Amino acid sequence: MLLPKFDYHEPLSVDEACQIMSDLGEKAKPLAGGTDLIVNMKKKILSPEHLVALSRIEDLRKIELLNGSVRIGACVTAAELAESQEIKRGLGALGQGAGILGSPLIRNLATVAGNLVSARPAADLPPPLMAYGAEVVLKSRRGERTLPLETFFQGPGQTLLEIDEILTEIIIQRPPESAGAGYIKLGTRKALEISLVNVAAYVALDSSGTTIEAARVVLGAVAPTPLRSPSAEKLLIGEKVDPSLFEKAGQAAAKDSRPIDDFRGSAQYRRDMVAVLTRRALNMALEQARRA
Repeated sequence: MLLPKFDYHEPLSVDEACQIMSDLGEKAKPLAGGTDLIVNMKKKILSPEHLVALSRIEDLRKIELLNGSVRIGACVTAAELAESQEIKRGLGALGQGAGILGSPLIRNLATVAGNLVSARPAADLPPPLMAYGAEVVLKSRRGERTLPLETFFQGPGQTLLEIDEILTEIIIQRPPESAGAGYIKLGTRKALEISLVNVAAYVALDSSGTTIEAARVVLGAVAPTPLRSPSAEKLLIGEKVDPSLFEKAGQAAAKDSRPIDDFRGSAQYRRDMVAVLTRRALNMALEQARRA
């Protein structure tokens, strides 16, 4: 399939990119890795008159530790996330999600911002990022705003990103040493698979290492957007670690999920798998928290 005709812009700074997006409005789309956008253009789902390439903007290609936070540039690829020592040390669940996203070729191209702005309910990066309490920075000529990632998604393919805005970076506060997180997905094959269910879990323990002080459980592919499980989190916080506790949290998360029936699996099967994967992700998080 051939691409529709378009004009190509290659700004060298965020400000220049914002200027172009402001001038062109609805006629333009930002281009990062292109693994979603180019496919949709070939399918004639999207036909922008202008593409604004972001890949040569060095500020968008960095992973930086600054004032206790990890700042991930929009154009950092999934492969770079998976291989980053900074990500492996403190944000292992994010590295896990990045490492199983698509195929090696896709991971070399797909960017963290692209995985977010496409707003696919089954995307691999939103659950672990939300589990770590990530925020996104959106910039335009009008200014800059920072939003919690969990409020960014509005529905399949829909976000709070305005027409003239660019998602420039993701900010994550470094977790305490007593914290850990895990990410796990279920598909019908090992590679190039869209998740039937994916779950990320985060726990932070008290000084004794026996009681859960903070917890987040994030579910993907079982609702129009990735969503936190308030029932599971409420059940976990303040409780002593116990195998039965994670079993109950899994059941609570299953009740919070809103899956549908489709050709890849039934809603009931997905709900059952939410319970199983939540328990496993929590065990992964606990193991990491205790190892730290």
